[in-house]
Amino acid sequence: MQHPDIHFERLGEKQEVAVIRLTRGAKRNALNDGLILALRDLFENMPEGVRAAVIAGEGPHFCAGLDLSELKERDAGQGLHHSRMWHAALERVQYGPVPVIAALQGAVVGGGLELASACHIRVADASTFYALPEGSRGIFVGGGGAVRIPKLIGAARMTDMMLTGRVYNAQDGERIGLAQYLVPEGAAFDKALELAVRVAQNAPLTNYALMHALPRIAEQPADQGFFTEAMMAAIAQSAPEAKTRLNDFLEGRAAKVRKQD
Repeated sequence: MQHPDIHFERLGEKQEVAVIRLTRGAKRNALNDGLILALRDLFENMPEGVRAAVIAGEGPHFCAGLDLSELKERDAGQGLHHSRMWHAALERVQYGPVPVIAALQGAVVGGGLELASACHIRVADASTFYALPEGSRGIFVGGGGAVRIPKLIGAARMTDMMLTGRVYNAQDGERIGLAQYLVPEGAAFDKALELAVRVAQNAPLTNYALMHALPRIAEQPADQGFFTEAMMAAIAQSAPEAKTRLNDFLEGRAAKVRKQD
């Protein structure tokens, strides 16, 4: 878990939440290959007992994208393999062992938006802004953004961002789907941690289904999706923890759903 550009700690009453903080504040937490590989290794070796994770950035920015000072000249084959390395790393975030909540502030740009889009929930504070400047720099997204970001905001909006350099502020970003929560400036981490603690209380198999089955069901034809859903529902409800939770509800030991303010 030791890497100079990542701070890792466990929080929560049972140490069930992993907090992964990017610590390249002087570089606005720009991503280089070493940092991406460290994230991959971390999610592949998540400690036992961790049931949710928060990814945050040190300082005023979440992540300003790829560290262009470390961008190497590559031929087509090398560029292809480099992009696939990023794909494999961020896939471990999206399809890893635990749900991941991103705490966003300041710049969520380029590769930073690609990282955020691999997370399951995104909490933005009022200082957040989003951009994909690759189009103006003569490059193209290579960390999975072309797949994940259109699923959040649509291909037309992503095309506009890359063609024109459009920057979305926090309010408009939440409106179009780049974040699910919008909080006052400075409050993103606390809200993300609150959500992570709540998510960690879910049955692990249900969380697994939401991370691994739901996105695949959403891409299947309806008849295949219904069948996959039925199988996942049967597996989840057969788990001993699910039976205990249902009994607690039926016998009045579990809280009912209430309207929230």
